[in-house]
Amino acid sequence: MKLRKINRVIHRDLSYFFAGMVIIYSISGIALNHIHQWNSNYFINQHTFQVELPADTSRISTTLLNRLIENQCDEEILSYYYPNSTKLKGFVKNGTVTITLSSGEVSVETIKRRPFFSQINFLHYNTARAWWTIFSDIFAVSLIVITVTGLFIVKGKNGIKRRGALLIVAGLLLPILALVLLF
Repeated sequence: MKLRKINRVIHRDLSYFFAGMVIIYSISGIALNHIHQWNSNYFINQHTFQVELPADTSRISTTLLNRLIENQCDEEILSYYYPNSTKLKGFVKNGTVTITLSSGEVSVETIKRRPFFSQINFLHYNTARAWWTIFSDIFAVSLIVITVTGLFIVKGKNGIKRRGALLIVAGLLLPILALVLLF
């Protein structure tokens, strides 16, 4: 078998095998790049409303709190405590409830896993499981092999010696510029 043919076979087979991982890592990478704009792992819902609390805070109980919030909130307060003399903090199944005692303002914050993105982000984070770390390392090395073998597939004026070389240099300039400007 000629070296060029072996190069194409390696490039093709690794590309087919890792196509799913490339797509998963690319989508989760985009999501993680924009984590400051939206939380790709969770939906976070916040909602505020008013209730009338008894003047005597010793009369407050889980039962009373649930009765006060039942028309405004689908959640049920499971337990609560007073972090300070002005607030009551309650816990619901997937979040918290904060009540300002003086005004009766209730703030409910719940979280729910975002389907698809939370799963692919989990893979991207490297979960420290030995077998996944090994697979991820093999994937990373394979991406290098796929890239290097891809450089030598096309011959002639569009290959590595002319147009390809210019594109490689242009592609390297952007990360180098980013390092100079941002690091």
